Amino acid sequence: MILHIVPRAAWEAAQAAGVYEGDTLATQGFIHMSTEHQVHRPATALFRGRDDLLLLVIDESRLPTPLVWEQGVPPDPEGRPFPHLYAPLPLDAVEKVVDYRPQPDGSFAPPQFQPPQF
Repeated sequence: MILHIVPRAAWEAAQAAGVYEGDTLATQGFIHMSTEHQVHRPATALFRGRDDLLLLVIDESRLPTPLVWEQGVPPDPEGRPFPHLYAPLPLDAVEKVVDYRPQPDGSFAPPQFQPPQF
């Protein structure tokens, strides 16, 4: 599962524009993404205490280019690379959007997704 953290206002602007470029595509050349097991680390480091965040759940098969797996800055403490998208994110690649709220101390926990109901 590939995830991207986005402030609600930025996601609303992307929906109006028809494409999402994030705040790093123009400056760094890629959009930062994470797995569900590591997304809490950049969320806590970059967005501690913010209550306006969303997680975009992305269908990797709908991306215009393959993800590139690279070390983050700072690197993941367990040495796992992060997925990076070197292209704009098409809105139809987003399967689901969920609220991502901080814990009482302002840090973020790994997301808990509900299993599908049959």
